[in-house]
Amino acid sequence: MKSLFSKIKKLFLNKWTIGAVVFLILFVIFSNVIIRQATKKDIYQTIANTPQKKVALLLGTSRYTTRGTTNLFFKHRINAAAELYQQGKIKHIIVSGDNSLHSYNEPREMQKALIALGIPDSAITLDYAGFRTLDSVIRCKEVFGQTEVIIISQRFHVERALFIANKYEMNTIGFAAQDPPEKYSVKTHFREYFAKTKAVIDLYIINKKPKFLGKKEIIEL
Repeated sequence: MKSLFSKIKKLFLNKWTIGAVVFLILFVIFSNVIIRQATKKDIYQTIANTPQKKVALLLGTSRYTTRGTTNLFFKHRINAAAELYQQGKIKHIIVSGDNSLHSYNEPREMQKALIALGIPDSAITLDYAGFRTLDSVIRCKEVFGQTEVIIISQRFHVERALFIANKYEMNTIGFAAQDPPEKYSVKTHFREYFAKTKAVIDLYIINKKPKFLGKKEIIEL
């Protein structure tokens, strides 16, 4: 009898485990499809076709890879932001990134790179509390008072940022910066599948809030 109960228990657990795995896979697929479909019409890839907005939100990443080489995600985002400014598509850039460590300062590095390309310091606002994409997007609205912006990053990242912005009733569009070569970005794209899934959970299940808001710093243009 004990052996029979053990077999039934094992069978039940196996079915539960398989069901949980299948549910997780379907939820990941569902999250990615929903986010891509919901944002694809609002993402632009050419400067000429991009509508004008006064402000851009430039999402941060590290300037260098762990090997000490230039991070192409960073380089292409900076180039895209600079070109949008130089072509008159934007007037101001919020650079939002992680500054949680004294030795790691994404906003400052983005500012330096933009200035090196001719963007005036007066046209740049630094957001040091963009610890996550969710934080960057919500702070853009709640701290800097901006709801009509162009979000700049690579397409996979812009999709998630726009999805968050839409949830917070922001009138945003995205500009997809150039992607690095496929072999360069395999790990990043793989992680994004789960980042999109987490975005759905954050917004619609646990109602995740930014780590830090602080006082308002309204940008007046």
